[in-house]
Amino acid sequence: MNNLIRHVLLAVVALSAAVASADVRLQGAGATFPNPLYQRWVAEYQKAHPDVKIDYQSIGSGGGVKNISEKTVDFAGSDAPLNKKEIEAMGGPDKIVQVPSCAGGVVPAYNLPGVKQELKFTGAIIADIYMGRINKWNDPRLAQLNAGVTLPSLPITPAYRTDGSGTTFVFTNYLATQSKPFVATIGTGKQVKWPLGQGGKGNEGVAQVIEQTPGAIGYIEQNYADKNHIAYGLVQNKSGKFVKASPKTVSNAGSGAASALKGTVLAADIWNQSGPEAYPIASFTYLIVYRDLGNIKSKEQAQALTDYLWWATHDGQQFAEDLDYAPLAKAVQEKVDGALKELNYQGEPIAVQASARQSRP
Repeated sequence: MNNLIRHVLLAVVALSAAVASADVRLQGAGATFPNPLYQRWVAEYQKAHPDVKIDYQSIGSGGGVKNISEKTVDFAGSDAPLNKKEIEAMGGPDKIVQVPSCAGGVVPAYNLPGVKQELKFTGAIIADIYMGRINKWNDPRLAQLNAGVTLPSLPITPAYRTDGSGTTFVFTNYLATQSKPFVATIGTGKQVKWPLGQGGKGNEGVAQVIEQTPGAIGYIEQNYADKNHIAYGLVQNKSGKFVKASPKTVSNAGSGAASALKGTVLAADIWNQSGPEAYPIASFTYLIVYRDLGNIKSKEQAQALTDYLWWATHDGQQFAEDLDYAPLAKAVQEKVDGALKELNYQGEPIAVQASARQSRP
């Protein structure tokens, strides 16, 4: 009997090992902004494809770009598109596929006790606040813009990110389109030197400054503001209309930039886009892979990654709005399709399998 049990146990172990070895494993890392959506995608995709195991580590855009450049991950996420230096480090534009995965808005969130109305802002006013040119909430320019709202005589404390972030990249690039003095004094980038205010690390740090400081204003991602019930204002867009960030208004901004997406390294600035319903402080976030997936261990893994990327940028979009992200507009998806069709494994094209297109309710 003992021998029989022993043989059965050995058979079970052998079978388990065979099943485990049959699983395809994909590793990704990078941007923190889309992480809640990416984790939802992984969970939903694995329900339909239990043989595919995906792990995405939210380590920041810079870490993701570094890891994909060093080929220590299969795919990377980045809130800012690859710059020229990063593209060259990966072998040049003909070696890379970069596609938008969703879009999001950056909002001016504030803490004004007693003010229940949603405030209005222009890009020029936000820039002047961060440069210290407007330092009280009842400043005439703010008061005129928000007629009918009693603004307190309260000092303004600008809150900002101390860490390098895609959120800062988007925010500063938008303000650069609204204020030449802002470009000259603060500039643009993932990390800049702010002249005044109080800093915090990550969305959490900036939100903490806002919540603990009456009179504070800070830039955070819309999904984070909504989740934490932090008030934020409307921003005047290029068409002159004051628009509040939402999945729809951010998606409108992305749709307006679809014509700028070209080749396989897709990138477009969607801040300050035309259109009456386009939210102005918006941005794509991106997924990045090598065009030749020969760096991946097997053709099976390359196929699985291709299928997952197609699913995420198509069927996976149905989960975006639930988490306050903007799904890709159809015109953008068409550009993504063209880029994904260029993926190959050691020179052999990879077709998207029909199973990748199975939606989940």
